Parts: sequence; structure tokens; C-alpha cells
Amino acid sequence: MTTEFGLIDYIVFAAYAVLILGVGLWVSREKDGQQKNAEDYFLASKSLPWWAIGSSLIAANISAEQFIGMSGSGFALGLAIASYEWMAAFTLIIVGKYFLPIFIEKGIYTIPEFVEKRFSTNLKTILAIFWIALYVFVNLTTVLYLGGLAIETILGVDMMYAIIGLALFSAAYSLYGGLSAVAWTDVIQVVFLVLGGLVTTYLALNTVSDGAGMWEGLKTVYDAAPDRFVMILDESNPEYMNLPGIGVLIGGLWVANIYYWGFNQYIIQRTLAAKSLKEAQKGIILAAFLKLLIPFIVVIPGIAAYVMVNDPEIMARLGASAMENLPGLGTADRAYPWLLHFLPAGMKGLAFAALAAAIVSSLASMLNSTSTIFTMDIYKQYINPTANDKATVNAGRLSGAAALLIAVIMAPLLGGIDQAFQFIQEYTGIVSPGILGVFLLGLFWKKTTNKAAIWGALVSIPIALFFKIGPKGWIEGDMFPTLPWMDQMGYTTVLTMIVIAVLSLMQNKGKDDQKGITLTNDFFKTSPLFNICSFAIMIILVVVYAIFWK
Repeated sequence: MTTEFGLIDYIVFAAYAVLILGVGLWVSREKDGQQKNAEDYFLASKSLPWWAIGSSLIAANISAEQFIGMSGSGFALGLAIASYEWMAAFTLIIVGKYFLPIFIEKGIYTIPEFVEKRFSTNLKTILAIFWIALYVFVNLTTVLYLGGLAIETILGVDMMYAIIGLALFSAAYSLYGGLSAVAWTDVIQVVFLVLGGLVTTYLALNTVSDGAGMWEGLKTVYDAAPDRFVMILDESNPEYMNLPGIGVLIGGLWVANIYYWGFNQYIIQRTLAAKSLKEAQKGIILAAFLKLLIPFIVVIPGIAAYVMVNDPEIMARLGASAMENLPGLGTADRAYPWLLHFLPAGMKGLAFAALAAAIVSSLASMLNSTSTIFTMDIYKQYINPTANDKATVNAGRLSGAAALLIAVIMAPLLGGIDQAFQFIQEYTGIVSPGILGVFLLGLFWKKTTNKAAIWGALVSIPIALFFKIGPKGWIEGDMFPTLPWMDQMGYTTVLTMIVIAVLSLMQNKGKDDQKGITLTNDFFKTSPLFNICSFAIMIILVVVYAIFWK
């Protein structure tokens, strides 16, 4: 079995690239006599159907962080990392039922725009600058780095050239076509992503079982590493600080998930572009069902790689080439790229196309959302308030290009990070609790004031840093034990909300804020289809956790 890419693999990948670029540019074209306006470019003319929304949500979400980073965490700690995906399915139901109705009723382009309508322009600007910095220096940079790492590992291409190639590929259609090009190509990207991911999982398990098939391979993997199939870790587990047992289900993971799926521009922007609220909610349900599938695509291969690396018989069967770029305790993120080497001719190209689809679709989504926030919340607010549609769209394209250039320069500096998925979640968790606290109270508590929200957002950072650095850096003894970072997020959110609540009551003497949102039961009515599908998803989650609890 050769580990090199063959002609058929390059043909498969080239066909994928041509298809994506062709569809992206075709969708992006301007019709005769018509020019893109802001709604066309940033919200796809508010015309997306449910299946495009659901596909685009997953394509935007699944990236190198999952394929490379989550497979690496699967290699290092096992199925417990799948809680991110399975709990996200439940989170999507909450977002669809309780958040989307408010956002769509407000007719917003961006999440910072909602902040302005509920609170103030000052808070909107603070959060807009924060999100732009987060997308450029964390999200775009990390996806480019992990994508470059994968291409370097698989094809031997220098990482810098791989990063530049990925950046140009994603920019080719997303900067020109806007959200419409991103969303419609995402439908194709998801097909490659899911199909290629399932092929990799099947062939990895088939290799473990020495050709006896996927189910036999899954049994072999489970028998060889039963500790990798425990969902709820106990305190004796070395990875407990990353996934703190029952705290995963009732603690800080909710902070990460609700913040990400409910108030993250490059995720929620797809639903804002829906034909209607019901169409957006159907898209949310499709995405939730797809999330149930994702661990089988990104986590199981990592566990299979762990079993392969630690089985001398399997390694001997794979040959000397298996020792190249071998994943290990400090290099877990090599697991998925390493697996691709052992796929048959043609399947390597398909699996690589799936990986590329995950990377490029996320890059395109992040670029579009970064340019949307900059253009609508900074450029139109402070630089050119009277900008016409042409100037607005051009500002979006230029700001996206600038963000991509900065990320390309920064990406190589991330070298040496192990378990990148965990790294991203942990450090995003310093800022997300405060923002979540502001949004939850702003949405559902009419007494929340602007001044209290600003103070809460600012105070949340030192609170988070105290939990992260203080107990082990400034204070000695057992009075302040080091907490798992998920627990830190949970406590930070609660304390931030208490600060906001106290300051709001002090400022308005218990009265409702003038900009408070009046909500009625009609806001949250959902269709029978949404309710039935939501119930089915919850039943599946209960069964999964019951099987893999311990």
C-alpha cells in the first residue's frame, strides 16, 4: 500500500476545487443591469432555504479545528471530546426556539447591531472590535495553521505555501460573491465533508480489523482501548481538567456552546439570511441532526489511530512508511493527516477534498462575517456613514482581504500547539462568559441597563483571569484550588451576570430599562415539525450518553 498521492487522487481533488470555484463564481455573478447591494452581499438577499442554511451552518462550523484538532483530542483522550458535538445538537434547538425569533424580528445584519438596538452604540463598537480581533487573530489564524499543517503532513508541501494556497482558494469566491457564494458552495462542501469523513472512518476501522469490516474494526478498537470510550471522565483521568466529568453536562460547556451557536456572527449570519423564521428553524434542525453524526467522522478516526500506533502487529502490517509523521502524546494533532496516508488510491483524494472542504468553507465564512461586522458596524458607523451600496460592498471586500492577509502572516507563529481544538476552546473561554452574560440578560431581563452591561463585559475578563491564573499563580494553599477551565467559564458567567444584575437594579431602582425587549409566548411558538425533530434529537442524546457514560 503506497502512502503517496497518485494521479487519481489529484484528479479527484482537482475536480472538487474546480466545482467549488465554478459554483462560487457562478453564484457571485451580477445579473445584467443589477449591482449587488448590502443585503445581497452580506445576507444573500435573505433568500436562503432551510437545506442551504443547515448545510452552511455545519460547513462553517466543521473545520481543521474538528478534523485535525478534535481527531487529535480523540487520539489523546477519546470519545469524551464528542460532548462538544452532541451537546451542540441540543444547543441548536435552544437557539432555534428562543434566540432566532428575536434576532429575525429585529431585522439585523450583525450581532453587534443587535447590541446597539438593545444597549448602545458604545457597547456595540466595543464588541465589534473584539469580534474582529477574535476572528482574525484566533479563528482565521488557527484554521489556516491547522490546514497548512495537514497539507504539509499529507503532501509534503511547505506550510507557508499551503497556508497561502488555502487563503487564495477561499478568497477567490467568498470576497467577490459574499454570503450567497459562501452559503451555496457550502451545500457542496458538506457533501464532500460528510462523504469523505465517513470513508476515512470506514477505512481506518477496516484497517484495524485487517480487512474484516467497519463493525469488526469498531469492536477491535473498543476492546483495545475501552478507556477511550468513556464520555464522563472521573477525577483520576489525566484529562479531567479539560473535560471535568459531570461538569461537562451541567457546567461550562453550555457557556461555550450557547455563546458559539447563539451569538457568533459567522454562525448566526446564515440564519439571518433565511427566507423566513420557520425556514431558519428548519435549517437549525438539519444542522442539529448532522451534529449527531460528526463524532463518527472526526473523533472515531482519532481513536482508531491511537489503537493502530500502539499495536505492533498493525504497525508492522502498515510497513516502514507508517513511522513517518507518527502521532504521539505530544503530537496528537498528527492523527488525522497520518491516517490519510493509508487510504487506497482515489480515496486519499476524496478524504483530502473533505478536509479541504472543511477548511475552505470555514475560512470563507469567517472572512464574510469579519467583513460584515467591519463594514456595517465600523465603516458605516464611523468612516463613511453615507456610503452607497457600491462603496459598502467594496469596503466589505477590502476588509476581508486585509483580515486574510493578517491571518496568513500570523498563522505560522502557532507552531508547536498540541490538541489545538482544546487550546482554542480554553482561551476563547476567557472572553465568552462575559459576552454570554450580557446577551442572556439583555434578551430575557428587561431591567438590564447599558451601563451595567458595559461594566459586566469589562469585569468578566479579570474574573476569568483570576480563575485561570490567580489560584495557581498568586495564591498558595488549598483555599483556592485550581479549577478545570470549563468550571472556570461557568463561574465567570454566573459572577458576571450577578454584577450586571446588581448594577442594573442600582441604576434603575428596579424599573425596566427603556430598551428592554418585551417578549410574549407567541415569540417562541414553533411548528410541529420542529417540536417532533427536537424531541427525536433529545432521545438520541439520552441513548448515546446512557451507552457511553462510564
